[in-house]
Amino acid sequence: MKFEVIHEENNAIVDALVDGVRQFNAGLLGPEKSVPLTVIARDENGKLIGGVGGRTIYKNFLINVVWVDDQTRGTGLGHKLMALAEAEAKQRGCQVAQVDTLSIQAPMFYEKQGFEIIGTVTTTPQRIFLMKKY
Repeated sequence: MKFEVIHEENNAIVDALVDGVRQFNAGLLGPEKSVPLTVIARDENGKLIGGVGGRTIYKNFLINVVWVDDQTRGTGLGHKLMALAEAEAKQRGCQVAQVDTLSIQAPMFYEKQGFEIIGTVTTTPQRIFLMKKY
């Protein structure tokens, strides 16, 4: 057996690891594809000003990233992006959405969207895990 520590991005290895997990899950839950789900907003000049990115699988919407440009923050854009992404997730049959954030980022934003805190990691800053049932 040989071990390696890799200090750079290696998509081929990460993809192989993910494929291994998918094969294991398929044996227990049946086959299902992880499908990307991204909703973005652009300004009148085409500049990206916000978005929600994640995946849907096994009736779960797994949110990886939510971002709104500094100049647009506080205008309701984040709420609209989340609503559109969640509507699509529900169309795909999702029954739950999951996200994690840092205490310095947006836990209150997610709570305003109906997410509940289900766990924290007490580091500095805290890492907060949230879930929303549909």
